Amino acid sequence: MEDTAVSMVCNLTGTYNHNMDKKGRINFPARLRDQLGASFWISRSLTEKCLMVHSVEGWSDLERQVRAIPGINGERARRALFSSATEVTPDQQGRILIPAALRKHAGLAPDDSVVVIGAGRKAEIWKESVWEEMEASFDLSESGVLDSICL
Repeated sequence: MEDTAVSMVCNLTGTYNHNMDKKGRINFPARLRDQLGASFWISRSLTEKCLMVHSVEGWSDLERQVRAIPGINGERARRALFSSATEVTPDQQGRILIPAALRKHAGLAPDDSVVVIGAGRKAEIWKESVWEEMEASFDLSESGVLDSICL
């Protein structure tokens, strides 16, 4: 039987627009908070100019996978991921503080518009203008991705 905590994490969906305040906090969407749990992990994305958000269980899974990567590539992945990671707990208003190093990686500044998206097993935090560029570039019909999906 599938673990319900893991199966819930696999269903993170939606797009949520918020503003970052002057202290570097954003209101994290209640729907995603409910699925991620009382606290969750934020780290830099290893492939995009955004931040990744994982549940405690999802972070443990990712940590095991990254620790298993051999050689110099594994060392580089571990440095990039673990040096930036932080566990956060939303305050009473549902806000989370994004540390300065993570804000810098994602190009986020106080008063910026921020987009939080559900991306299946994780959520992502994007600067709105960067997300809009990413979204405009979506064209799965030419990538071959849709060949294996029954729509």
